[in-house]
Amino acid sequence: MSRTPLITTLPTPTVAASQDATGRGWDDHATARRVLRAAAVVACAPYLSLKVAWIAGSRIGIPEGSVLLDNGTTLRAANAVTVLMDACVIVLALLLTRPWGRRVPSWLLALPMWGATGLLTPIMVGFPAQVALRMLGVTSAEAPSAGRPFLDEWVFSVVYGGFIVQGLALGTLFVLYARRRWSHLWQGHTGGKSAALRGRGRRIAATAAAVLALAQAGVHLMWAAGARSGLSPALAGEYDADNVLQDAAYVLYGAVAVAGLVLLLRRGGRVLPLRVPLLLAGTGSAAVGCWGGWMLAAALIGGNGGDRAATPLMMITYAVQMIVGLLVLAAGARYFARRAAAGPAS
Repeated sequence: MSRTPLITTLPTPTVAASQDATGRGWDDHATARRVLRAAAVVACAPYLSLKVAWIAGSRIGIPEGSVLLDNGTTLRAANAVTVLMDACVIVLALLLTRPWGRRVPSWLLALPMWGATGLLTPIMVGFPAQVALRMLGVTSAEAPSAGRPFLDEWVFSVVYGGFIVQGLALGTLFVLYARRRWSHLWQGHTGGKSAALRGRGRRIAATAAAVLALAQAGVHLMWAAGARSGLSPALAGEYDADNVLQDAAYVLYGAVAVAGLVLLLRRGGRVLPLRVPLLLAGTGSAAVGCWGGWMLAAALIGGNGGDRAATPLMMITYAVQMIVGLLVLAAGARYFARRAAAGPAS
């Protein structure tokens, strides 16, 4: 999926349900929530099983000569971290479906959901597209002849398939949960004074995020268009259609984030439901920011050296992506706080 894949790295209550503003209870879609919760938990099993096996010393799915065998200590530490990350999916699935989850502070749910959205969305978009390219014969599942093996191909299919199920299940559960708890925060339409992203600090942060999102998109577009400036020698030599697809996806995520921010910053013009720009800005910035942070961390502590070491331009691009995500996250938190303080009348 990526240059440094992420993989290396109950019965319905009988008590009366809480009612939302429309008088509908939390028990709506109870069966669907139970099924989705079970799907999310089961989808974590392949990833967690492989990670635990690798921590215990197993080499299942790791071919001879893999770059993952170069530093066993680093690999075990990275696997331990990613086990905790995927375990958070199980916690989120429970939080979104159990009664105690309704009492959790908003930020304690919204922050990890934003992170999960950012890490899972590129996989949900990119992996099926890469499979389609291979089915069409555009790319091959084999490692480049000049490169070293990484993981057996079946590992990607099993793990990324599980990630896609996790993303779909968590996303649907979050929508059902948020409709009951926070629906008043995205009621209304764009163009109105109350819906605009007001406050000088928030507007500056959103504008800076939009500019930086376009800047990182420009770098990825340059690489996707055929330029190899700023890429490590090994990556430049192995660059193929999968890499083009990944860089084009970063351009798409940046454009989506900018479109959402522009709609939130402007007043007047075409009227759209407020949830549209919020979804665009949130999803686009999360995909750009979270994967930028992940790639930056992998470049800093991953141990790749020589002709595989990340170049200064690659590091800067990843850092800019992370900054974009943090700026939108901060502006969005203040935006929702203002609307919550104003109450449903806003």
